[in-house]
Amino acid sequence: MIVAALKRDGYVFHEAPNGKEALDLMRREHPNVVVLDLMMPVLSGWDVLQARELEPDLKKIPVIIISANRAPEVATAVDKGICAFLPKPFDIGALSALVRSCLPLNSPARTTVPSPSDEAKAPVC
Repeated sequence: MIVAALKRDGYVFHEAPNGKEALDLMRREHPNVVVLDLMMPVLSGWDVLQARELEPDLKKIPVIIISANRAPEVATAVDKGICAFLPKPFDIGALSALVRSCLPLNSPARTTVPSPSDEAKAPVC
């Protein structure tokens, strides 16, 4: 569902089946936005966020957290520079709006209608 919505909006993206591969993708691709689920195999979303904090290049990447978890720790994550939190279940239109709002100001997709040729990348983890 998320992948289909991001494709429909014209974003170029990469998908990771687990937190370890998400981190590898972030290091290799330097995406403009990351959509991160907190509940993932191998490395959890929390682990990805901790690793992100230790790496200056990764720390610059805006992250949108999606999760059914509404624990107080989520507020702590938002305080650490997370762009947005979207609780599950969520409206796919809300995710699209958050991706647009979290794109860096200098991103081409921020000022133009996203298309497959734009360089906006949103790894879906």
